[in-house]
Amino acid sequence: MDTSHFEVKLAETEAETLGAQRLRYRVFVEEMGADATPDERAAELEFDEFDQYFDHLVLINHANEIEDPLDRVVGVYRLMTSDAAADGIGYYGASEYDLDRLAATGRKAVELGRSCVAPDVRGGVGMHLLWNGLADYVLSRNIEIMFGVASFHGTDVDAISPALSLLYHRHLAPQDLRVRAQPQHYVDMNRMPEVEIDTVEAMRIVPSLIKAYLRLGGFVGDGAFVDHDFNTTDVCLLMDTERMTSRYRKFYEKNARKP
Repeated sequence: MDTSHFEVKLAETEAETLGAQRLRYRVFVEEMGADATPDERAAELEFDEFDQYFDHLVLINHANEIEDPLDRVVGVYRLMTSDAAADGIGYYGASEYDLDRLAATGRKAVELGRSCVAPDVRGGVGMHLLWNGLADYVLSRNIEIMFGVASFHGTDVDAISPALSLLYHRHLAPQDLRVRAQPQHYVDMNRMPEVEIDTVEAMRIVPSLIKAYLRLGGFVGDGAFVDHDFNTTDVCLLMDTERMTSRYRKFYEKNARKP
């Protein structure tokens, strides 16, 4: 795909932010079946009280045939640094996970969320461009820890038991980063012994985005969270830049240096 007409940047205008919220509505509400308020449905935008505190990393398609400026936003990441969380409303993910362990490290962190791309730029291209932008964001701010909830579609935990068990047995975060689902929402991910897991079948269930984070050297926190509002089952993914594989550290650093 010709990527010369794409641009990755932080949203600076109202149209760019609204475009991100429109894309989120189309993906999370219309495609995935998330609940929406009457105001969201009337505006066909997905938004919440956290939006004003986040940076919105957007992928913009400058192709001439797109007339509506809001439709030019074809990819989005929502990013909140630890400094912004401390000065503002706090992390979005704190309602699902106890994040005190991250704060206790004293290291700079960024929460990743609401990532999605439009259907016509899926298949790797959209996320690749967004990840280049994310690399620049992380390295230019000396971020050491990236984290955020990532989702399995649906709320039937039994249907994804092999995948949750595989994540628990093979990708559980080290103790210093092992955040835990809030006790009132905690769903045990250790749902079957490791020897009983069909690895091929389990990995087939794992969403592509989660697999990509694992390839980067990511870990998962302890416990899943069933989000009935978004029709998902969430896990908390964490990436420590010091623990990332050298291959992907080089990828991030190389792309961040590109003009």
